[in-house]
Amino acid sequence: MRAIWKGAVSFGLVSIAVRLYSATEEKDIRFHQVHREDGGRIKYKRTCSIDGEEVSYDDIAKGYDIGGGEMVILTDEDFADLPLTTSRAIDVLEFVPAEQVDPILYNKAYFLEPDGAATKPYVLLRDALLDSERVAIVKVALRQREQLATLRVREGVLLLNTMLWPDEVRRPDFGFLDEDLKVRPPELAMASSLIDSMTGDFEPDVFTDDYRAALQEVIDAKVEGREVVQPEEVEEAPAAAVDLMAALKASVERARSARGEPAGGRGAGEPTPISAARSAQKKAAEKKAAKAPAKKTAEKKAAPKKTAAKKAAPKKTAAAEKKAAPKKAAAKKTGRKTA
Repeated sequence: MRAIWKGAVSFGLVSIAVRLYSATEEKDIRFHQVHREDGGRIKYKRTCSIDGEEVSYDDIAKGYDIGGGEMVILTDEDFADLPLTTSRAIDVLEFVPAEQVDPILYNKAYFLEPDGAATKPYVLLRDALLDSERVAIVKVALRQREQLATLRVREGVLLLNTMLWPDEVRRPDFGFLDEDLKVRPPELAMASSLIDSMTGDFEPDVFTDDYRAALQEVIDAKVEGREVVQPEEVEEAPAAAVDLMAALKASVERARSARGEPAGGRGAGEPTPISAARSAQKKAAEKKAAKAPAKKTAEKKAAPKKTAAKKAAPKKTAAAEKKAAPKKAAAKKTGRKTA
């Protein structure tokens, strides 16, 4: 790999010299535009739309269209005065839990390698990130543009993920979001069953780009002058069912068949859609009962006190009778009545 940028990670008062490498590469097969008859490359000239003259690179500037046919021209001097155009620092702003960063913000990924004698502070930052289970939010200037990014650890190496700015992410504005659509419990239970039947551990190496492989086969066959072998046709998916429940049931059966599980049966302990729906309704009722008025709870709490008071009464009577017993016995001996 070839380093595309050199700079330093600014971590408090610690500066860590690093080299930046692209962490990903595109595998798309690229083509040139050629003349169909002789294969000659098609070239384009840079010409001015006003005078029709060909323009060299030295005479090309950047223009910003302000509308109405007007153009603001910016030169290299205009860009030279902007901040961070030549900055070589990755400034750590804060450390946050990784789950707080929305994946939609991630843009490109780069590996960071320690440069020179910066290995020890590099390893220190790497281990501290692992120990804290956080990612660093940083700012960096790449290709004359300030970018927000994260620093995290991947396979023992610091990985820089550049991010989009929040105002670059569009907000969804679709009509169905305003509709009051209700999903029936049996449908939700069946959809959950389908998800369960298709659940597994993500292993990216299992997935391949079949289109690119087939295209490469066509190119290789052309180079070797052999006949192009058509790939086997993929089994067509069954026609979409009109009924949602029927489509979900068919999908579950298909997923189980793909996993080699018996079709038509449920796994041990797996609820039916109806029993799952009833279970959901029961949970809802229990949740509603738990939110009963506080008055009823207070009355229930007060009830044992009343009962306790009633139970205490006989004890008082028994004690009084026990106390009065000697007086009655004495009265019998003397022949007097007790008061």
